[in-house]
Amino acid sequence: MSVDVEIERIVRDHQVVLFMKGTRAAPQCGFSARACDILDEYLDEYATVNVLADPRIREGIKEFSKWPTIPQLYVQAKFVGGSDIIHEMTETGELAEVLGTQRIALESPEIELSKSAENAFLKFWEAEGDSEEPVVRLTIGSSWEPLLDLDQIRPGDVVVDVGEMDIVMTRSSARRANGVKIDFVDRGGQSGFKVDIPLRPPMVNQLTVDDLKAWMDQGKPHLLIDVRTDAERATAKIEPSVVLDDALRAQLDEMDRAQTLVFYCHHGSRSQQAASHLLKMGFRDVHNLQGGIEAWSMHVDPDVPRY
Repeated sequence: MSVDVEIERIVRDHQVVLFMKGTRAAPQCGFSARACDILDEYLDEYATVNVLADPRIREGIKEFSKWPTIPQLYVQAKFVGGSDIIHEMTETGELAEVLGTQRIALESPEIELSKSAENAFLKFWEAEGDSEEPVVRLTIGSSWEPLLDLDQIRPGDVVVDVGEMDIVMTRSSARRANGVKIDFVDRGGQSGFKVDIPLRPPMVNQLTVDDLKAWMDQGKPHLLIDVRTDAERATAKIEPSVVLDDALRAQLDEMDRAQTLVFYCHHGSRSQQAASHLLKMGFRDVHNLQGGIEAWSMHVDPDVPRY
């Protein structure tokens, strides 16, 4: 099947599909994350295609749409645009018309701020703030990693009054923020903010090659799974590891969902997809090897061939 035929099938099989770098749960570039954040405000479900997992699709989609950058949004098999255009259409109201739906109704999230966190914010605000009332921005992106910063209220922000200050956020962050608890803790002589996000789904953990080596040295129980092709595995592999074939898939169906799984490929993209699939199967301790076998060869074991 030619790449054009494959892309044509994808855009016709899905009412809304975003060609992006990474996945909806784990975008791998800021523009793709921004596009997902916007679509999340309108749709509970839409399809995504990780172009990093298939070089043919990555280059083919650019030729297919005559558009040089990624992400790319298609609605009802028609090309809509990239991240900037999607954002502009949100501002003008055009995106709602194209998607055929309005923004999902949003209630102001409930956020709990500890006294220690409040005091820390007030202290920082006195040193750096430039307005009368303290404003703290909470960002929870598609990766569910929280970010806190002193800021100001911007048009379109969701504003939550927590007493001595306002916590502000974009609509996409607000959808993920209900029940958030913010604390300021001191552990081992180091202090910092701790953000608990109850709505955060199980996530694929990103494991460095150094951490994997430490696990091996310590004898930490885990199953290392290779998702590459047979030809790649014949060229180089990390030992001990097992290949993701039909026999292993059958074993995974019956395996304890508490089992620690680590996936690897050449650079980390295909293994991210495989790890995400295992999360959907109910596994709770799933890891993707950052940089894949390439990083392992460069930083841990130079005897493993690079290709």
